Amino acid sequence: MSANKELIENLFKANRRSVARSISIVENDNSDSSALLKKIHSNIGQAYRIGITGPPGAGKSTITNQLTKHYRKLNKKVGIIAVDPTSPFTGGALLGDRIRMNEIGIDEGVFIRSMATRGSLGGLSKKAIDASDVLDAAGFDLIILETVGVGQSELDIAQAADTTIVVLVPESGDSVQAMKAGLMEIADFFVLNKSDRPGSEQAIASLQTILMMKDHDEKTWMPKIIKTIASENKGILEIAGEIERHKTFMNENNFFIQKRESQTKIRIKEIVESKIRKQIWSESGEKFLNSSLEKVVLGDLSPYYIAEEIILDFINRNN
Repeated sequence: MSANKELIENLFKANRRSVARSISIVENDNSDSSALLKKIHSNIGQAYRIGITGPPGAGKSTITNQLTKHYRKLNKKVGIIAVDPTSPFTGGALLGDRIRMNEIGIDEGVFIRSMATRGSLGGLSKKAIDASDVLDAAGFDLIILETVGVGQSELDIAQAADTTIVVLVPESGDSVQAMKAGLMEIADFFVLNKSDRPGSEQAIASLQTILMMKDHDEKTWMPKIIKTIASENKGILEIAGEIERHKTFMNENNFFIQKRESQTKIRIKEIVESKIRKQIWSESGEKFLNSSLEKVVLGDLSPYYIAEEIILDFINRNN
C-alpha cells in the first residue's frame, strides 16, 4: 500500500496523526495538496461549517470553546480551525487561540488547528477552506472556523461557512454605525458578548436600527442579536439554537444548496486564478518583467504593453 493511499485510508478513520499530516499537506499548496484534495472529495459534504468572526478581544475563542463543549455533550465531533496572524519570524501561526482552548484540545472528539493567514488579503487563509475539507472527510460533524477579525479580513469567512456569526462587545456600540457594510451583510446572526458590561443596550439598539433598514419579507432571513457572557457559559445554548434555526431555514427554502453552489463557484475561480498566477510568474515571466522595468520607469514602454507581452508569452509557452 502506498504511503499516500495509507494516509487517506487513515484519514477516513479519523486518525489524528493522519488528519494533522493531511492539513499540513494542503497548507503547502503544491501538487501533493491538489492530489489529496481530489482523492478525498467524494467523502466531504456532511460536516456543518460555522464561521465565527468579529473584532479582536470580543471573546471569539471563549465562545468557540464553550460551543464545542456543548456539542461534545451531544456526542458531536468538532474540528476547529483558528486562523491567526502570520508570525513575522516563522511564517507560521501564532498559537494563542490554541493555548486558550487547551481545555477542549485534549478531547479525542475535538481537533484544533491554528493556521496562518499567510498574507491572504482576507483574514481567513484560503488554505483554511481546504483544511475544512480534510476535517469533513475525517468525519467531523461540525467545523468551526474562527478568524482574526481585523478590518476587511472579517469578510472572508462568508465564503467558507454555512452559518456566520459576528461577535461584538458593548464597546462596539459607538462604532457599529461606522462598520463596513460587508460585515453587517455576512452575519447570519450577531452575538453581543460580555453583555453585562455598560453600553450593551446601546450596542443592541444600534444593531437593531441597522437591521431594520434592510429590505425583508417572509422568505428573508433576519439576523437576531443574542446576548452572552461566554466566560460564564451564559447564552451558549441560545447560540447553538440559533445555528440550528438558521440551518433549518436554509434547508427549507432551498438556500443551503444555492449558498454552497455560489461558494464553490467563487472557490473554483480562485483556484484557477491561483494556478495561472503561479505559471505566469514562473522563472521566464519574472525574468521578462525584471528586464522591462527600466524601460517602463523611463517612459519608453507602458505597463500595459509589458503586461500583455507577459500574457502572450504565457499563452505561447502553453500551446
